[in-house]
Amino acid sequence: MLFESINTGCLDGEDTPWMPFAPYSDDVLVKYFKIDPVRGETITLLKAPAGRELPRHHHTGTVIVYTVQGSWKYKEHDWVARPGSVVYETASTRHTPQTAYSEGEDVITFNIVSGELIYLDDKDNAIAVENWRTSMDRYLNYCKAKGIEPKDLSSFGG
Repeated sequence: MLFESINTGCLDGEDTPWMPFAPYSDDVLVKYFKIDPVRGETITLLKAPAGRELPRHHHTGTVIVYTVQGSWKYKEHDWVARPGSVVYETASTRHTPQTAYSEGEDVITFNIVSGELIYLDDKDNAIAVENWRTSMDRYLNYCKAKGIEPKDLSSFGG
């Protein structure tokens, strides 16, 4: 059967670079593990400095965020995610991420994002869209600019 012939893959964290989450930020970094054009999904690590508010955005699909280091919250909620926390976001949610102001360490999260992130201005107008294609373009352009041989992140064994 086909599923029995699919190889289990492992991508070491050192296999892909941390890169600026440009054009949104030069000090928020992203590391891609999987960029899936079929499912419209990305699997990443995100690193953001303490005391930072990230752009408000709307999700068209689900998001799962595991906090590896530091703490963060959404401006619109009372809870705080700390190391070991899992946040599950349903499609059609919108929020403004904030990293902890008191702990002083970078926040690192492991993220599984399906669909698009639509960045919003203060009047709820869409100002940018992030998805698997913009992620792939960012990754390939960064690798080209830095002389890095890109991995095939559309297949997990790459």
